[in-house]
Amino acid sequence: MKIAVIGASGKSGSLIVKEAIARGHDVTAIVRNPNAHVDPKVKILVKDLFDLTYEDLKPFDVIIDAFAAWTPETLPQHQTSLKHLTDILSGKPNRLLVVGGAGSLYVNPEHTIRLVDSPDFPDEFKPLANNMAKALDQLRTCNDVNWTYLSPAIEFIADGPRTGHYIVGGEQILVNSQGKSQISYADYAIAMIDEAENAKHIKQRFTVATK
Repeated sequence: MKIAVIGASGKSGSLIVKEAIARGHDVTAIVRNPNAHVDPKVKILVKDLFDLTYEDLKPFDVIIDAFAAWTPETLPQHQTSLKHLTDILSGKPNRLLVVGGAGSLYVNPEHTIRLVDSPDFPDEFKPLANNMAKALDQLRTCNDVNWTYLSPAIEFIADGPRTGHYIVGGEQILVNSQGKSQISYADYAIAMIDEAENAKHIKQRFTVATK
């Protein structure tokens, strides 16, 4: 497959690139900074996400959006960046896979309480989680885009081990047999490329956790 990874130099993006290369896919890294650290085995397109056009993305079977923003003034870009991508992919056959957040997952079977709204959710992460949740809400309305949104477990561990095993859920937080909700970036990357290959969650959000 021809796969483009936006934000390919970030922590999650770089591991997604690594996983896709290991499986023999034709990978292009889309980065804003020409000096970004990217795997030398991939092609590079230096362009800001907001400047991308459909002509840029047309060659790719799958576009993986690993965009991240962390500062208070840039947090709304989680919404505006995803809207830009869905606008240019509207009515097109290419698939859009999004590296999502856990804050919008539900904590109860009735799907009435999200993790970000639960009492123990850290205040410092609420602005990020709320912006990502709003971006997901907007994404759900894009019926003419072949999107998939992948939420990690509650604990998203950057330097965690690559176990090669994970469990899959839908809209609700996943807890494994040890009572933990966690996944490493490396195992998350496996799940993302599995989805790229198998297309099991078109126009759906799903979540994964360590087995």
